Amino acid sequence: MRSAFKLKLFPGYIDEYKRRHDELWPELEELLKSSGISEYSIFLDEQSLDLFGVMNVEGTAREQMSQHPVMKKWWAYMKDIMETNPDNSPVSVPLQEVFYMK
Repeated sequence: MRSAFKLKLFPGYIDEYKRRHDELWPELEELLKSSGISEYSIFLDEQSLDLFGVMNVEGTAREQMSQHPVMKKWWAYMKDIMETNPDNSPVSVPLQEVFYMK
């Protein structure tokens, strides 16, 4: 199943956000893949600082990952540059698909 969501970056952190993702931890990448996440992209609207994520998700992968220590460590690492919840998870707004062409 394809899933899309919106996140919010803090002003002044575009380059830092890109750098952290360019240096994605191998253990996080393995967690994403082994949990059933594939074809994961994040897009940035530089004017609004909105981030748009799109991924293929198998089953309950997102819920399972949210409890994993590596995911919690990543959230803590990212909390200083984007909007987060009290548990450090990013504030994520699900997006409804209204059109898809194969």
